[in-house]
Amino acid sequence: MLYEQIDTAVIDGESLPWVPLTPYSEQILVKYFKLDPIRGEWIVMMKAPPGVQLPKHHHTGTVLVYTIEGKWKYKEHDWIAGPSSIVYETAASTHTFEVVEAGKNGDVLTLVQVNGDLLFLDGNDNIVAFENWKTSLNRYLAYCEQHDIKPKDLTAFN
Repeated sequence: MLYEQIDTAVIDGESLPWVPLTPYSEQILVKYFKLDPIRGEWIVMMKAPPGVQLPKHHHTGTVLVYTIEGKWKYKEHDWIAGPSSIVYETAASTHTFEVVEAGKNGDVLTLVQVNGDLLFLDGNDNIVAFENWKTSLNRYLAYCEQHDIKPKDLTAFN
């Protein structure tokens, strides 16, 4: 059977680079683990220093964020996510990420699973940019080429 060829796998995070989330922020870094073209899912670690925020954005799918270090929030909510917390974002949610407090290594560190697109919005809620598994793959490949890193196939199933 074909599905028997797909096996449990481990992805070594130490072998993956931290990539700046340009053009949105040079200070926010992401480490891409999986970029799934079938489901439109992307799994990343994200780290961000104090005083940094992402532009307001809208999710077309669900997002799950596990906080490893530091504290962060969305401007539009009154909760703060800290170490060991899980934030579950519904599809069609809109918010603005901001760092509240650095972790022990000086950054907020999260593990993020995104389904679908992130649509970045201007002050009038017009879409000005978008991110998805494919734009993430292009950013990763460009970074690897620029820094002479042999890229891994992050779209593979094992």
